[in-house]
Amino acid sequence: MQDKNATMNARDCLQRAWENTMELVRDFEMYSKNLNDPEVADLFKSFAEEQGYQAHQLRELFNQYDGKKQ
Repeated sequence: MQDKNATMNARDCLQRAWENTMELVRDFEMYSKNLNDPEVADLFKSFAEEQGYQAHQLRELFNQYDGKKQ
């Protein structure tokens, strides 16, 4: 039998991590578009893409945990 508290805690952590990661995506994207230094702008663009990938993974796993909640 699965411990409901452990599942709920994992779900909550995934949700919070996803939300925080999405905020980083938005921040990095904004930085990349508003900087005059192409090297730094490209770095932030790359960070935004990497964080977007991580956010996607977190959301997918969150959806699995959320689907198990009955």
